[in-house]
Amino acid sequence: MRVSPKLIFMSTLPYDLLIQNARVVRPSTVSNSVEHADIAIKNGKVVRVAAGLNASDAAQCHDANGMLAFPGAIDAHAHVGIYSPPYDDAPSESASAVSGGVTCILTYVRTGSLYLNMGGSWRNFWPKLMAVSAGRYYCDYGYHVSPIEHGQIAEMDYMATECGAPNFGEVFMFYGLHGLHGRSDSQSKWLMLNEGDHYDLAHFDFICREAARLQQQRPDLAKYIQVSWHCETPEILRAYEPKIRAEGKLQGLEAYSAARPPHSEAIAINIVGSMAHAAGLKQVNILHITSREAMDAAIAMRTAYPDVEFGFEVTAGHLLLDYTSPCGVWGKVNPPLRSPADREYLWQRVLDGTLQWAMTDHASCPTEQKSSNPTDLDAIWHAKAGFGGTEFLLPGLFSEGTKRGLSANRIADLVSGAPARRFGCTSKGDIAEGFDADIVLLDPNERWTIHAADSFSNQGYTPFEGIEVIGRVKHTFVRGMHVFGDGKLIGDMRGQYVRRPN
Repeated sequence: MRVSPKLIFMSTLPYDLLIQNARVVRPSTVSNSVEHADIAIKNGKVVRVAAGLNASDAAQCHDANGMLAFPGAIDAHAHVGIYSPPYDDAPSESASAVSGGVTCILTYVRTGSLYLNMGGSWRNFWPKLMAVSAGRYYCDYGYHVSPIEHGQIAEMDYMATECGAPNFGEVFMFYGLHGLHGRSDSQSKWLMLNEGDHYDLAHFDFICREAARLQQQRPDLAKYIQVSWHCETPEILRAYEPKIRAEGKLQGLEAYSAARPPHSEAIAINIVGSMAHAAGLKQVNILHITSREAMDAAIAMRTAYPDVEFGFEVTAGHLLLDYTSPCGVWGKVNPPLRSPADREYLWQRVLDGTLQWAMTDHASCPTEQKSSNPTDLDAIWHAKAGFGGTEFLLPGLFSEGTKRGLSANRIADLVSGAPARRFGCTSKGDIAEGFDADIVLLDPNERWTIHAADSFSNQGYTPFEGIEVIGRVKHTFVRGMHVFGDGKLIGDMRGQYVRRPN
């Protein structure tokens, strides 16, 4: 059914919307069971969750027919606008998001040749980013911003307090000597650095120290002031890519993994731990951990530096794919897809709770940009890195996770509760009184196959092509507004910017 926002928000009845006959899934931190209940919504908020609520008290009713009601997924690591301007990218990519139950996207952005193609002060960059984002999202959205220029470090307080974006990153540790897709001849050109600026370990150290200073100066924001890291060591990448290519023993995704080896990731994680400890920085996030070696290094850093709270993240791509997957060049991503053994080890660390939240690193790279000749044996070296897949976060983890023994409640925490807590989306991440009515109805029994042709994304392909999934999102509500139902978008782009903490 289509729910009219005009009818809902003009209602004088106790509830604007009543979702009936749901099986409510709350994050595992608050519940380890699924409750049969109705969900009452007023002014975009959940106001009551209980069985047998009166339909006559609601302006609109929606029968969930016994489906699972998940809190809307928060894709806390995305790159909307990286390969197409944000104004153009947001509609299609947020449409794909809500079709898979993602009700909030948090995008990592930075100045330079990507996103808005501008350098300079955040005080100029941020208003333009807000302007091109407004009215362009079907889901709610937010941003994390990475200091690229030295002068932006002095603006971290502005970003945290005035802009509501207190998590700094994604700090790409390999950019100084290695570009986004391979070797970089001039970091200053594509990063748009000022004369005298250097994107190197000293720059990262200064970021840590300023974040630590802000944690002390802003105690109300301290738990949300964090630095998030893309951990790969540029000197290793610079040396290994020509080595692997010259040897010619490996091809495709396996060759790319060897050219950006797991120990490069592990070394960078050790550096992050040392820098954070030395700076007195209390929170860091190790993004998209891909391998046993990297995971073990992250655990070792947590043990070595108990004064630093480490957040551990994994992507749906690294849980559902590996370098033997048939996706070929379409699966090129940084850090790379790893071995089947690494993939299984990541699942072990999801199951034991070490990996705390899951996301997608969604970066829609259209076919014509990804690779001009995907069947060429050398295509992996020339293709661009990154791919989309935000719509497969919740169904992919539900399908594969439940096979491995994950409860629905634990899945809700991985994709919603944990990222909400970590990144300050305090009104999201649960189905309970006072929370935003971000609700996803998922049929746990529907079996379907992923095909790019069915996606709302403009990407044109997917590395998940042909994967069979059990569990499908049927309806998505953002702040009580029905935005997706039975395979179709409903209504206009009414996503709002999420200031954090909110």
